[in-house]
Amino acid sequence: MAFGTLDWFVFIAYFALLALTSYILSQAKISNSRDYFVGSNAMPMLAVAISVLATTQSAATFLGAPEYSYRSDLTFLGFYMSAFLAVFFVAKVLIPRFYAIKAVTVYELLEIRYGESAKRQAGVMFLIGRLFASGARLYVGALAVSMIIFSDITFLHVSYSIAILVVGALSYTYFGGVKSVILSDVIQAITYIGAGVAVLIYLYMSLGLDMNEIVTILDAKHKLNLIDWNLSFTSDGKFNIFGLLSGWLLLNIAAYGLDQDMTQRVLSCKNAKEGQHSLYYSILFTIPVVLLFLSIGLLLYLFYEQQEVVQSFSGEKITIFMYYILNEMPDGLKGLVTVGAVAAALSSTNSVLGAMSSVAVEDIYKPLRLKHSHVDEAHFVKAARIAVIAFAVALSLMAMLSFIVHSLSDLPLLSFALGVMAFAYSGLLGVYFSALFTSRGSKNSVLLGLISGFLTVLSLQPYIFGADVGFAWQIVIGTVVSFIVVQIQKNSN
Repeated sequence: MAFGTLDWFVFIAYFALLALTSYILSQAKISNSRDYFVGSNAMPMLAVAISVLATTQSAATFLGAPEYSYRSDLTFLGFYMSAFLAVFFVAKVLIPRFYAIKAVTVYELLEIRYGESAKRQAGVMFLIGRLFASGARLYVGALAVSMIIFSDITFLHVSYSIAILVVGALSYTYFGGVKSVILSDVIQAITYIGAGVAVLIYLYMSLGLDMNEIVTILDAKHKLNLIDWNLSFTSDGKFNIFGLLSGWLLLNIAAYGLDQDMTQRVLSCKNAKEGQHSLYYSILFTIPVVLLFLSIGLLLYLFYEQQEVVQSFSGEKITIFMYYILNEMPDGLKGLVTVGAVAAALSSTNSVLGAMSSVAVEDIYKPLRLKHSHVDEAHFVKAARIAVIAFAVALSLMAMLSFIVHSLSDLPLLSFALGVMAFAYSGLLGVYFSALFTSRGSKNSVLLGLISGFLTVLSLQPYIFGADVGFAWQIVIGTVVSFIVVQIQKNSN
């Protein structure tokens, strides 16, 4: 179960690579906040696409996707099919508007429609929601690191693992801003995809079955189903077609177009056309990556089909992939998979630090500071770096809280990590749909819309009133409520 010499060699080599590349990328000169947050709109399109891919594939997908296909089938792929529809909407409707106003953050669009306070309110809602969601993602990555390195998942060792990941993310984000984040994401994507391919090959060879036999067995067990036609409104952790074309579609629109974490990279492209193409390519790259990790889950199903598996570690529930890592993997491969999990966690953590910092500085602090006195751009670059450190601490604390919350929940890891996003997204969706498609709403109703969306989703949680409503439907209900609330008032501008 413990790390062998070869594992430690792989682990240390990976972190040496992180140190070297973070040092090289930190040498880039940052002269203003726009350069820090969107790279002065000079980032290569393909690098941006890979960065978006890396951000969507957090440790929750690295560990959760194999768990889903092991227990169910391939219907999780539908989540990314709905993401493709969402990306088309974002690319056609939102990206041209963002570039037309030379936006640094996506919430500047609301300033034009409803006034400066609306931009600030949406930014605060993003910060709250992203703190919840990214804290959960960070926890998932730290859980994996703690199991493998410390051979347990006590609160103390999970906290140490959180610190390792946050320091790694800070090494990129603090000095170089979005340029370092995008280029480091390319490294992280290659690392965890390479780890996934290595595991898939090793598993395939371990089974001793040819491809025709594997497909025949999986098909007979209904493990190759791509579409779930069963309508369910409960939190069963499944991805049926009705939820994919409603709530999960809305979540993907919010993730790719209204969430600064994802959209910040797209806004660093040279123009709107390259920004649109970076989104299209990111989805085309993402689908085979997700299929890779779902395939690992299917092979794990065959590997353990005749065995009794107790998916627990130190009394805590773990995913089947983690169980396999801990009990079956040889030296060297275990180290490679560990750095793969670390890479997946880093790629989602370093980006969110930059995104949260950009919203805090550009949408909240900078306008207020300039109202009182003129300061040069160097001041805001310094403020951005201070904000990065502050959010690193906040995310660490939220990840520790997620440890406690998830230990009390029966939700699958993947659904837990995805569902947390619903809190902030519902309000943002209601407000943006009002801004894009109607002439109603005011700065006052925007605030009420954001709050009502958040509270609606909160009220649908089982620990509030005992409701059992799936996350997809929570987003639908929250978005509808938020939209109606915004529509109460006429446009005051």
